Amino acid sequence: MIDEIPDTCRVVAWRPPVPGISEVFHAHLVGYRYPSHCHDTWALLIVDDGAIRYDLDTRRRVAVGDAVTVLPPGVTHNGYPAERGGYFRKRELYLDNDFLPANLIGPAVDKSTFDDIDLRAAISRVHRRLLRADHLCAEVLLAMVAERARHRIAVRTPAVARPEPPLASRLRDYLDGHLTGKVALADAGLLFDRSVPHLVRSFKQRYGITPYAYVTGARVDLARRLLLNGATPARAAIEAGFHDQAHLTRHFKRHVSVPPGQYAASATGRRWSLSGN
Repeated sequence: MIDEIPDTCRVVAWRPPVPGISEVFHAHLVGYRYPSHCHDTWALLIVDDGAIRYDLDTRRRVAVGDAVTVLPPGVTHNGYPAERGGYFRKRELYLDNDFLPANLIGPAVDKSTFDDIDLRAAISRVHRRLLRADHLCAEVLLAMVAERARHRIAVRTPAVARPEPPLASRLRDYLDGHLTGKVALADAGLLFDRSVPHLVRSFKQRYGITPYAYVTGARVDLARRLLLNGATPARAAIEAGFHDQAHLTRHFKRHVSVPPGQYAASATGRRWSLSGN
């Protein structure tokens, strides 16, 4: 019999427009035990408070602290607080089947939880970017997470291809052509037959910034032009490719030092002089 879910349990879930992510799941669960079940996706889990015990294909595991947990598709597992009647707070990503190769399902069962403070921090950054709707940045970070997780589970040193400067130039042209619409490096990877981490490394070596930083800066520049031409901040946000006005404002202040509304007002006669004259 499945335990009744206590009123103290809290869950937030959504599906962002990021290639490879089926669901983002944040939960604070108190006194609740997951029944045995399995998913048709990979699950990538970090615990922010408390501890989780789980049984994965008869193997007993615990997720806590700096640990990263990778649950493979199609493998039965459960989950419950480490202490009876206890609680845990977790963040989880459900990821498409090609997040990791199918031949790692077996090794992931054997080594589903491992300590890796850097990988955990990178996964946490993915979640923060998703909350901020910085979807391109989340995609880039997730590709790097997948690369590191793959090598941790396979227990081997990654072979990293040398960056390609010509590829970086082609990628920049691609980004410029998709600046105001949806930009997905997974699509660029298919077009150029390269992995997303390789695209990022090549671009960063050539231009000194990531594709995400390049697109963000270019979109802010476009928003500046639109604002000076009389567009409202809300309209400039959408036309420049941002998720909404709040998304534009966050990046605009970082790049320009003032919010877009104040910047636009400076073009309508409400100016001030650094010299005081």
